[in-house]
Amino acid sequence: MEVLLGEWGYIGLFIGSFLAATIVPFSSDVLLVGMLLAGASVWPAVIVATAGNWLGGLTSYYIGYIGKWEWLERWFRVKRSTLERQKSRVDRYGPLLALMTWLPVVGDVFAIALGFYRQRFWPSAAYMLAGKAARFVIWAFFFL
Repeated sequence: MEVLLGEWGYIGLFIGSFLAATIVPFSSDVLLVGMLLAGASVWPAVIVATAGNWLGGLTSYYIGYIGKWEWLERWFRVKRSTLERQKSRVDRYGPLLALMTWLPVVGDVFAIALGFYRQRFWPSAAYMLAGKAARFVIWAFFFL
């Protein structure tokens, strides 16, 4: 998938970064680095990757938001006490947890949990944007 999206240039970078921030398992970092190695301009590539990844993270937040406790109890056999314990952990950090949504594997879980436990949207979105942008800027520094 990464090779196909890489041939699409910035649109492929956006789509790939978006998908990588949802449950699709691949790395937007690899796409960004590939674009930069192929000669893409650094800042446009960082902006496109950040925008796609952020919107993908917000999609994961929304997926969590529309989720219901009953679904998790019924379909995934998660006990209500487990959900309440996790809620208290998410509530402890609140929207700040969104800074960690850039992390591989668990970042998607954080985004979904923020929505599921109804953390405030705008602060969560802002922290998510900051975390994801910082990651791509760090990668870009290797190419400046």
